[in-house]
Amino acid sequence: MLSNTKRTEIKKGAHKAEFDQEKLYKIIDESLIAHIALSGEKGPVVIPMLAWRVDNMVYIHGAKNSRLLRGLKKGEQTCLNFTLFDGWVLARSAFHHSAHYRSAVVFGQFSVIDDNAEKDRLLNIFIEQIAPGRINDIRLSNQKELTATELLAIPLTEASVKIGKHGVNDDKADLDIPAWAGILPYRTVVGPLEPVSDLYEGIEEPDYSKAYGKRWHQH
Repeated sequence: MLSNTKRTEIKKGAHKAEFDQEKLYKIIDESLIAHIALSGEKGPVVIPMLAWRVDNMVYIHGAKNSRLLRGLKKGEQTCLNFTLFDGWVLARSAFHHSAHYRSAVVFGQFSVIDDNAEKDRLLNIFIEQIAPGRINDIRLSNQKELTATELLAIPLTEASVKIGKHGVNDDKADLDIPAWAGILPYRTVVGPLEPVSDLYEGIEEPDYSKAYGKRWHQH
């Protein structure tokens, strides 16, 4: 079960709240983009970052001189948002048009991963999540590259999940309006691969489809 704190309590649309930890994991794993809030010298800022999950932790990485990472590594309180858009809800009235979505909000503080061996392990897990088997084919990061990379982690101990999948909610008075109503699904399609122009001859196209399930383009 997800945590229940003042910050994770969903008041608007409370019926859309979900408390299953696995649903939180699924949203993060499918999104891989976190919008991260930070209060800077010039005011609040929200920056999108690549983010991935290993067990109950979320990781982000970047250059050592990154303004965002410099602030987060100080242990400042922050908020992460992951959102997946699933479709438009088209009603018979303008007022009841809406959307289907899955969203997660994570609260907490980042900590720094300094050990290069641990950085290497976690970064390679990220590569395997987006392209299974790829770490066996490529040059892995060297010590200079790992030292130049900042890696931060935040635990999923305070998080909320909200899922909108309610369908069309027309007023009874509008049911006789002769307009089409229903759902306009929105789907992300992954692939096909686009090779570089200088690829060596004889290199076979890898199969990364198992990482994406029904989102893979052949489905």
